[in-house]
Amino acid sequence: MGEWSFFTNHARVLICIARDPGVRLRDLAATLGITERSAYGIVADLAEAGYVVKDKDGRRNRYRVEAHLPLPESIGRERTIGEVLGLLVDADARRRPRQPTKERHVPEIHGGRHD
Repeated sequence: MGEWSFFTNHARVLICIARDPGVRLRDLAATLGITERSAYGIVADLAEAGYVVKDKDGRRNRYRVEAHLPLPESIGRERTIGEVLGLLVDADARRRPRQPTKERHVPEIHGGRHD
């Protein structure tokens, strides 16, 4: 049986950015098993659609997920990106054992609806 996923690469990139807004494209690509060029294209797609905002932080980029935006597909009641990411990122964090670290990163998921 071939390898498959419930999530598109765009969704997987969005989840990675929600977990680590300072993620480098090369690390994103390595984590997801895609090329750095593909990772760049997906981040560009997400930024163009308004789901991700890219900010310069010195020589690096930091990303911000615009969690108040609705999902592009309408399935049942309208869900926001933040609601879905909150479920996925929180569920993943609950499965992993906590390891003491000097610096702990909390995903920047900007909620709140702008009606």
